[in-house]
Amino acid sequence: MNLTGKLPCRIILVSKLHIKAQPMRHFTFRISLILGLAVLLSSCLPPSADVETPGANQIPRLPSPTPEETSQPALPGKMVQEPNPLPPDPLEVVFFSEDGAELQGMFFPAATLDQPVVVFMHWYQGDQGEWEEIAYWLQNRGSSGTQRGVPWLDPSWFPALPSGTSYNILTFTFRECEGGCRQLAPEEWLGDARASLEAARSLQGVNPDLVIAIGASIGGDAAVSSCAAALETDPDACLGALSLSPGSYLGQTYSDQVAKLENATPPRPAWCFYDQSDPDAVACEEAGGSLYHQEAWSDGNLHGMHLITSTLDPLPLSRLLEFLDLVTGN
Repeated sequence: MNLTGKLPCRIILVSKLHIKAQPMRHFTFRISLILGLAVLLSSCLPPSADVETPGANQIPRLPSPTPEETSQPALPGKMVQEPNPLPPDPLEVVFFSEDGAELQGMFFPAATLDQPVVVFMHWYQGDQGEWEEIAYWLQNRGSSGTQRGVPWLDPSWFPALPSGTSYNILTFTFRECEGGCRQLAPEEWLGDARASLEAARSLQGVNPDLVIAIGASIGGDAAVSSCAAALETDPDACLGALSLSPGSYLGQTYSDQVAKLENATPPRPAWCFYDQSDPDAVACEEAGGSLYHQEAWSDGNLHGMHLITSTLDPLPLSRLLEFLDLVTGN
């Protein structure tokens, strides 16, 4: 385990033709009528159709809602949006893990009320600051941080968000990881992650039933595990999880946690981004499910945050936006 490494068939509807034949005396006219009808009938035959075969890497879609679900209010993106009275500046937040440990976080309020909240979980080499520019990007209120030097902290290449799109963001630092983690604490970090999802639901102006977990490396494992745990007690506690380079680092097998999301009621998507050269790529490759999606690149053993770069095709951040659109129904 290396946590510090490199880093339609087309369907055509045709109206029925009602033809009432009149008595005919001339044989030649009857022949013309018969030939005309033959041409008409042949033109009504259905054209051959090309059926599209789903690709191996086709992005799964959520099941169609039941009549009961369609009677519920529309998601925020489809509602009249009320401006958020909170300014765009991130707010410091303090919350407590399951064992009472104090955790530090930053809350980036969305531009409008009742929007989803994305919880970002960092990797072993860093802390919540690793997600700062991506938080500002998804918040989409014209703000930016000051850190540069690595692709995930350089927003100049980030894809543009659709007009009117704005997410609430919560970042936090796992215990004993300020400036980077010093030793593994799997059980404690899993507790921290579960507490972060609960804290996210209580933030001012967010929609508490639209929480999404995203993480890198150890944070990728924590994201899917905490989402699965939250769904055990509340089916609205987590919409899904996206993991960059998970590796079953926290004592829970990644594929098992993906299965828990798949078996939740309703089932929730889990996505995995990874480099095929990563020694722990097997974590993503062994997972599966009807809502599971893996996106693989091969660009030199990129791990965790190193996947967030402008050199990959497709852009991982573009795929991240697709994941958010999927789970929020936009």
